[in-house]
Amino acid sequence: MYALVFPAIVLLAAALLPAQELSVARISDHTLEIRIGPANKEPPPSPMLADFSREELWRGPVETAPAQLVCGELRLEMARSPLVIRVLRKDGTLVQRLSWYDGPRGSMSFKTDGPVFGLGEGGGSLDRNGKFQPMMDGYLAHDSTTRITSPVLMGARGWALVVAGLPDWPKGRRNWREAGFLGEFDLREGQGVFRNVHGDGSTRLFVIGADRPMQLMPELRRLMGGAPMPPRWALGYMQSHRTLAGWGEVTQVAKSFREKRLPCDALIYLSEVFCKSGWGNGRAPFAWNAGNFPDPATNLAELRGLGFKTVLHVTGYPADLHGDGVAQAGDGGSHIAAYWRAHLPVFQSGVDGWWLDDGEELTTAGRMARHRMYYEGPLQARPGERPWGLHRTMTPGAHRYGGWIWSGDPNTSWAALAALVPSALNSGVSLTPFWGSDVGGFICTPELSAELYVRWFQLGAFSPSFRAHGRNWHLRLPWGWNSGAAGPREDGLAGKPDVGVPGKKGDYANVYEEGFVPKPSDLNNPEVEPICRKYLELRYRLLPYNYTNAREACDTGMPMMRALWLHHPDEAEAVRCGDAFLWGRDLLVAPVLSKAAKERRVYLPRGQWFDWWTGVTYEGGREVVRAVDLATLPLFVRAGSIIPLDPVRQHTAEAVTEPTELRVYPGADGEFTLYEDDGRTLDYVANDGSRLRMAWDDAAKVFTIEPANVAARAVKRSFKLRLMPGDRTMAVEYLGERLTLSVK
Repeated sequence: MYALVFPAIVLLAAALLPAQELSVARISDHTLEIRIGPANKEPPPSPMLADFSREELWRGPVETAPAQLVCGELRLEMARSPLVIRVLRKDGTLVQRLSWYDGPRGSMSFKTDGPVFGLGEGGGSLDRNGKFQPMMDGYLAHDSTTRITSPVLMGARGWALVVAGLPDWPKGRRNWREAGFLGEFDLREGQGVFRNVHGDGSTRLFVIGADRPMQLMPELRRLMGGAPMPPRWALGYMQSHRTLAGWGEVTQVAKSFREKRLPCDALIYLSEVFCKSGWGNGRAPFAWNAGNFPDPATNLAELRGLGFKTVLHVTGYPADLHGDGVAQAGDGGSHIAAYWRAHLPVFQSGVDGWWLDDGEELTTAGRMARHRMYYEGPLQARPGERPWGLHRTMTPGAHRYGGWIWSGDPNTSWAALAALVPSALNSGVSLTPFWGSDVGGFICTPELSAELYVRWFQLGAFSPSFRAHGRNWHLRLPWGWNSGAAGPREDGLAGKPDVGVPGKKGDYANVYEEGFVPKPSDLNNPEVEPICRKYLELRYRLLPYNYTNAREACDTGMPMMRALWLHHPDEAEAVRCGDAFLWGRDLLVAPVLSKAAKERRVYLPRGQWFDWWTGVTYEGGREVVRAVDLATLPLFVRAGSIIPLDPVRQHTAEAVTEPTELRVYPGADGEFTLYEDDGRTLDYVANDGSRLRMAWDDAAKVFTIEPANVAARAVKRSFKLRLMPGDRTMAVEYLGERLTLSVK
């Protein structure tokens, strides 16, 4: 219905608007900007864009546009009436064809040959082609994920479009049905259409053309800015709590992690807005629940002594939240400086991070202000210490303030689990490289089971944010499925049946389904805890690999979870693959997404791949079948990879005495640059940390390690080199200079 109404609105507006002007500017050799709007009127600043230089190549009435323009590595060919712009590479290959087929005030069409990716979080499929994608935020069905839209899209053939200047969200609207359209993408095979609702018919977009898709991400970073480096502890495991039974339960959970040798870095406590007994009210003015935290500063210090960070859940905020920074003066609760001051007494008790719920009703400016506040506020209170926050909502560009996002409130269902992978992959290329989900699912349904929890946990171990959370929260503890009980029930479900009944999926009103509790026979499962330990230990052993990939995400925009097409755009199966992903460049993760699976079919790109668990090699360029049991997540390593593995820690700050193991997977040449810094401060911005370059010459069987920057020359490290598969190792003593080893 809306798709039919919009062109008519645009055509009517076109007759009433002044003459339009075209501007073409060079942003880089691979990125150009196209503006169409009223003459002598500059577009307003867009919050999604960072600061970057701009070289205007031409400006004038649309009717006088030149036939050709050269922009770095790109070339434009333009036709008028209607306006058509062809963007080509120097070799003549087409990057994009843009057409304002109703005239420059109307809708814009563009080519969409092949799969299209991006457009933010949500939607349930990796390929956006063939879909109608309104620029509207809010919940989808709970067997999918929250929708957080982003007008950033790209194709595997090396192009990207960024549409800037969408109008602000209306105030006080909780979801897209109430907010209405900000614009829409109607994607069809071969051609997509973008429709805007600007009153003056303006268009402001950026076109990126690159030879390889992975070259698109640095260009997007140029336009939208980079994410700051997270604290190292944020890459550890986080355990969320809901209804608490007092300080005794808080300490019992914390001590159980350490006694059971289950690695964990942070404990998250829900506010009492969504549970019966949490850390406190979670709304300004903030107040602790004395029954659960009788002496907050002392209590949090005790948790810190056990190696845990504390993260608090917050909901509620001024509906007209605004402001350009916490350092500015602000009167009243709506300015971010004033709102942040309400947090300070709680924060100064020793809180390390924030979990920010809701936010759908905030305007674009309000969302940006909220993200900015939870970055700049902690930074102001603790100068030089990296802040961390997890948000349910954001707006494109807010990643510059360090906020991570999660997938909303999914059902405990196999469909919800499967929807997470494409949602994460599209988020990573159009919103933020740092994403996660409620491990185990949030809304309890009859599909809640130990098997589903384990499969979700395995996926979480290869997500940037690894955090378990959900109703019946004891079943989100690694040992919860062998406790004989499901834990406290919530949301007014007392007296309701313990077994769920079928109902409309995703319906919040169906309290029976939401309050589903597994049968007692399902709550005495001794398999779950050892499997969770296996993946927790792997997550912590991979810390140097993961931390290096986090730095790459900040430097280049390349997400930690990567769709296969980013590195393998020439393989049709890799481009279509939406149920597996690359973790960094070198590990391929194929999460098990179906119930009672005995095998997992997965496409391996061309080249040789090693099975992580068995060392068996596979020739890629084809689909392989991997047998699985409950303990097995299919995991493959690219030949030529160098994977650093630390000894197991119980938290990321724990010192270890054994050397880091460097696993070399032969079969191809390879390299890896290990990045390290203090994991806590902002010194990385000026000093760039330590970078050790490691290389493998496969034909000569020679391993080299050398400093890649000045800081690495001061490093003295012991490593253990291991040629895979096998157990043969060599001691490596790096003393700050180039070192070459023959591995025979």
